[in-house]
Amino acid sequence: MPAPNVPPEMILRLFEVTAKPGCAAAVLAKFANTSADVVQNEPGNQGYFFGDEMSLDGERVIFASLWDDLAAVQQRFGERWQDSFLPDGYEDLIESCGIRHIRVGGGWFVRPGV
Repeated sequence: MPAPNVPPEMILRLFEVTAKPGCAAAVLAKFANTSADVVQNEPGNQGYFFGDEMSLDGERVIFASLWDDLAAVQQRFGERWQDSFLPDGYEDLIESCGIRHIRVGGGWFVRPGV
């Protein structure tokens, strides 16, 4: 049963990156500025977070944004909503990247007041 404060069709958009060697910190810095600007204050966006994968190479990072529904994602990213959106300056830092969309309408537990 979904948590009462989570709408039934929210979409988690995961931008997954393998940074070039030594570039993960620079990608994370871009996430804090450039990627945040891509989604922040957009209609239907409920927030975002980013971080690095706890792996041996330390070069994998993600930027996740939470959207009201698929229509909000499509409105922001257009016809190519299923493609990775690379703002200027990312090409020199990224080895590979991909995008996934996850329907998160069920299975949520959100502790009140957190």
